[in-house]
Amino acid sequence: MDSSLFSENMVKSNRIIYTPSPFARTNLIHLQEIGTLKAQKPHTSRRENLSSFLLFLVLEGSGYLEYDGLRTALKKGDCVFLDCKKPYSHHTADNLWSLQWVHFYGPNMNGIYEKYIERGGHTCFHPEHPKKFTDALDELFVIADSSDYIRDMKIFEKLTSLLTLLMEESWHPENSGKISAKKQDLQRVKEYIDRNFQQKLSLDALAETFFINKFYLTRIFKEQFGITVNSYLLQVRITHAKQLLRFSDLSIEKIAQECGMSDANYFARMFKKIEGIAPGEYRKRW
Repeated sequence: MDSSLFSENMVKSNRIIYTPSPFARTNLIHLQEIGTLKAQKPHTSRRENLSSFLLFLVLEGSGYLEYDGLRTALKKGDCVFLDCKKPYSHHTADNLWSLQWVHFYGPNMNGIYEKYIERGGHTCFHPEHPKKFTDALDELFVIADSSDYIRDMKIFEKLTSLLTLLMEESWHPENSGKISAKKQDLQRVKEYIDRNFQQKLSLDALAETFFINKFYLTRIFKEQFGITVNSYLLQVRITHAKQLLRFSDLSIEKIAQECGMSDANYFARMFKKIEGIAPGEYRKRW
């Protein structure tokens, strides 16, 4: 642990600079740094070209962030999540702030961040339950400061939980009333697919059944569930196919039909695309 003053006593920082094991660095979402800071005087921090992702919360005071061409005011309770490859800087305002923060990375973090942005995640947002974030960071700090021989795995678990919080709480649509109505409509579509995946379903047929424009349906369904209508239908069918392959003696052709896919060759191609192996091989392995 490093407790010290930086930049001519402008910032008081309590941090842990962490070195993950080679295994963690290669295979896990891993910790780089974690800590808190309190501004003693107005200051600016700038970084760029770091293989890292930064999450920080404003515990007290105010300031602003410059990132991706935007300048955003920050106040107590605000949260920031960003990709440190891009240039960024954060600055105190007259009301000097204190922050709680963590730097982390992993072999799959770029894809996770892309999904976060795709789902509507904001760089800066005000979480509904900020204490969940501060508690998670407190727990991470304790683990990082311990001598636990499996601490890299525990850190991975906590960072994954932190990312789950980000996915849950970051999206704040401007018109909550309209979004609620959209959610209700699209939930009905999703449940209809769950019940009728064995039938011949298409985007056009679903749009006609629910009196929804198919382009609107396509956009809002993905916005709501993070997956396209066709991809969700295929996911449901493949899940059912795996159950039949494992727990029935039905032929591949019959299973294809039971999953609403009359073309067995097409079924086999889609199954391999999703699972990485052919249906017969899946049955043999399981």
